[in-house]
Amino acid sequence: MRYLKVTWRHDLPDEPVALFSELDEANREVRKVEAFADGHYGFADTVENSVPTVLAELPLPPFDEIASDSQFHPEWITRSDFEKIWHRARLVTMGTSR
Repeated sequence: MRYLKVTWRHDLPDEPVALFSELDEANREVRKVEAFADGHYGFADTVENSVPTVLAELPLPPFDEIASDSQFHPEWITRSDFEKIWHRARLVTMGTSR
């Protein structure tokens, strides 16, 4: 597994400002966290999700392709860093998860 953080620079109040993805060998999301500017989170995995966060249906584009768009800043993170944000998102959203 690999772990990707993508910071999204925009002025859209209902869209996340950071996306964290656990990726398999085919670059498909296994787990995902969306972090919003107001401090709330969304999460998704293959079993459950918090609305409206869902896993991508297709593999994510290659790192360099994501980085070529100036509104996105991708960076590889550690599994430990991903697990921290995953657990934080789950704790914050437990009342809205299904």
